[in-house]
Amino acid sequence: MENKKSLRVLFCIGVNQNFMDGSAQDMKDVWVAFLTMMRGIRDLPGVRVLGNLDDDQIMVGPSVQFPWTTYVLADVPDYDTVTAACNLFRVTPVGDGAHKLWKYMRVEARIGRELVID
Repeated sequence: MENKKSLRVLFCIGVNQNFMDGSAQDMKDVWVAFLTMMRGIRDLPGVRVLGNLDDDQIMVGPSVQFPWTTYVLADVPDYDTVTAACNLFRVTPVGDGAHKLWKYMRVEARIGRELVID
């Protein structure tokens, strides 16, 4: 049986203008949805979150491309699981559920491999 190596994935997460235009309550609801989504990534089978980086204190306004607002580095077993992680943005409800997280945030997954330096 082949021993398949996991994928090294950098989830790059940006905040959209809709978040910036929201009320204080909208922002709280997005934060709750964001935490739910992050736990969802962590809890996907075979996912090992290695770390994250959040630059929300030195980045002001929406992030529509690099640099992103926050990053999650994880080992993920396969492409389908990467897709499932990204899909959490499409299905995670915000507030009363009228909108999903992807109205307020976006994600781009960069897939590579661990660079081993001996």
